[in-house]
Amino acid sequence: MDEDTRDELFHQAKKWVEEAGEIIRNKINDPLTIDTKSDAKDLVTQMDKAIEYFFVQRIKQEYPNHLVLSEEGYGDDVTSMDGTIWIIDPIDGTMNFVQQKRNFAISVGIYHDGVGEIGLIYNVIDDVLYSAKRTQGAFRNDVKLPKLKERLTLEKSMLGLNHYWLCDNRLVEGTEMQRLVRKIRGTRSYGSAALEFAFVAEGILDGYLAISLSPWDIAAGMVIVNEVGGVSTNIEGKPLHILEKNSVMTCHPAIHDQLIQEYIQVGKK
Repeated sequence: MDEDTRDELFHQAKKWVEEAGEIIRNKINDPLTIDTKSDAKDLVTQMDKAIEYFFVQRIKQEYPNHLVLSEEGYGDDVTSMDGTIWIIDPIDGTMNFVQQKRNFAISVGIYHDGVGEIGLIYNVIDDVLYSAKRTQGAFRNDVKLPKLKERLTLEKSMLGLNHYWLCDNRLVEGTEMQRLVRKIRGTRSYGSAALEFAFVAEGILDGYLAISLSPWDIAAGMVIVNEVGGVSTNIEGKPLHILEKNSVMTCHPAIHDQLIQEYIQVGKK
């Protein structure tokens, strides 16, 4: 993708993300219709569906040759990363949206022939937009994020962990995850993978480890983290498959290999 095309797509996507955020803020206190998907913890609301439809309708009208991979079913059946694909989570952190009315985000990643070109993560309630264009750096609103600090040890790291770590039998039965948690400076869990990717890029988390994330959870964040020098792999250190569910590690490069070793030791129990 050439720079002019990337810039045009970025400005259009940013405009739509901000418009969608305004819609959510204006309706945040309206009564919600709440349904479940895979289980009682997997929530979806009419707002998730409305915002996804908002994006799909505009993308298809403006860019009819582009494909959309999205969570709530209005997108395309994407089986290949060929061409230009928008990967969208209309509300990442739906449970937070429902119960807290904060700590959720709109996530939009744009990929071309498998390469992440644009990432946008919008913290709607705080009106903070994390964004990146490939090779042009990452931003928090209009402020460019610095590259991740050069020196970092695992002992001085703060990691985001999603709650599924507590449900993995290998971790519950063993002590390696407990040892890791005792070793690092601290852990946090915000309930939105997109925001946790953004926090790694910002440097307020040093890493994020999550089990079973979907493409729309990680697509935008991978682009943004990459632009500040971070790395994103599966939990064994292998490349992420963007069209599949993944166990994900995104982090400062200085702690990447050590974190993998901690996990591999767990896996051998």
